[in-house]
Amino acid sequence: MANGQLKSVAGLLLVLNFCMYAIVLGIGSWAMNMAIEHGFVIGPGFDLPAHFSPIYFPMGNAATGFFVTFAMIAGVVGIASILAGFNHYRYWNINSMPGALSAATIAWTLTLLAMGFAWKEIELQIRNSRLRTMEAFIIILSATQLLYIAAIHGR
Repeated sequence: MANGQLKSVAGLLLVLNFCMYAIVLGIGSWAMNMAIEHGFVIGPGFDLPAHFSPIYFPMGNAATGFFVTFAMIAGVVGIASILAGFNHYRYWNINSMPGALSAATIAWTLTLLAMGFAWKEIELQIRNSRLRTMEAFIIILSATQLLYIAAIHGR
């Protein structure tokens, strides 16, 4: 009985995490595109601006570049872990669990790293609504990914 309940919880968390990681990737892609299009322009003499940073994002604060970069890495690894998790969900045996568990743990640790940068960005306070949404999703994903790890480990 408990095995079936854990499988349904894991399936629900798989779908939820997939949707949230996809939204994080969408917002992160928008932010990266804005940074590329509206970043520093090097002049004809190839002089760098006074406060040049290769991770400059015009829509946020000093932590935005790091947050967006690590959130996108966490999103890609999170989607990959969901693919391994879907395979484990299909078979739901001891042989498919180690791959899903290790991929989910790596995705969770990267999500925790992005969450740390999200907290720093919240502390610095200058950001727009899309970045706030991305921060909220990363913070929620850090909890739901941990619940997913617990659900597949407790089989």
